[in-house]
Amino acid sequence: MHAADAVHGGPGGDVPADADAVVVEGSAVLAVGTFRELTAAHPGARVRRWSGLITPGLLNAAAPALLEAAYHPDPREAGELGTEPITGTALAALGMDDNRWGASARRGLQRMLRHGTTAVRGPFTRPAVRTAVARSGLRTYPPGPAAAPALLDPLAAGTGDEVFASGLTAGGPADLAVFGVPDLAALYAGGAGSCVATVLGGRLVFRRG
Repeated sequence: MHAADAVHGGPGGDVPADADAVVVEGSAVLAVGTFRELTAAHPGARVRRWSGLITPGLLNAAAPALLEAAYHPDPREAGELGTEPITGTALAALGMDDNRWGASARRGLQRMLRHGTTAVRGPFTRPAVRTAVARSGLRTYPPGPAAAPALLDPLAAGTGDEVFASGLTAGGPADLAVFGVPDLAALYAGGAGSCVATVLGGRLVFRRG
């Protein structure tokens, strides 16, 4: 069971206004409701509690640019290359090969998880990147109608239902994120960097320490 102070249904998410908890069974959402109701109905459930806002996982539409046209430095390279993604002529100077592209993509995907992302838009043309995305478990969607800005935070590119990967409803995928904010307005204002936990297919794949 995942609990927080509030739940937002996202696209297609018919969530009761007073809901503040989600029950996950395997890779799917079993129930959404109040913490009191769900703990009573599922007394044997393992409980995880965070203070914040539960939402469906986010959709990053800029993943091809972030993973195939940017290099995410290894922490051991921070002294030489910094910590931000490298693009343009600086990227060309690195002399990237398949192994390095794969390692960069894995680090980029981890950074996406830290922003509450559970799905990305493709396609991916580099074999090493395709493999990294497939192994990450993130869901891959077709390209959108327009190119999205190459930002790790999907909320920086827009607001509304288009930034959510799916609904948060019984029977749907257990893809969700918890943000350390009181409500949706605060999430849009502050961005996805406030993520404290990401759950993908029922698995806790990121938790802020």
